[in-house]
Amino acid sequence: MTKPSDTHQIDAVGLVCPLPVLRFKKRVQGLAGGTLVEFLADDPTARKDLQALCDIAGHRIEWVREEGAGVIRYCISLA
Repeated sequence: MTKPSDTHQIDAVGLVCPLPVLRFKKRVQGLAGGTLVEFLADDPTARKDLQALCDIAGHRIEWVREEGAGVIRYCISLA
């Protein structure tokens, strides 16, 4: 079990739907609520899919930043 103060990074760059959100879902299992996760993806559908997953799971997207070359960095606070 991780401490909520830990920040994790999940790299899904190069993966296409539905793999980015599936990778996110698998990698956050067992992480404590309040843990921050930085998620990187370049699939255009990842934003919509990630938002839907967060809505269902109760996670909160804190911020979204474009990194360049089509890569988007999301910071998610886990429920």
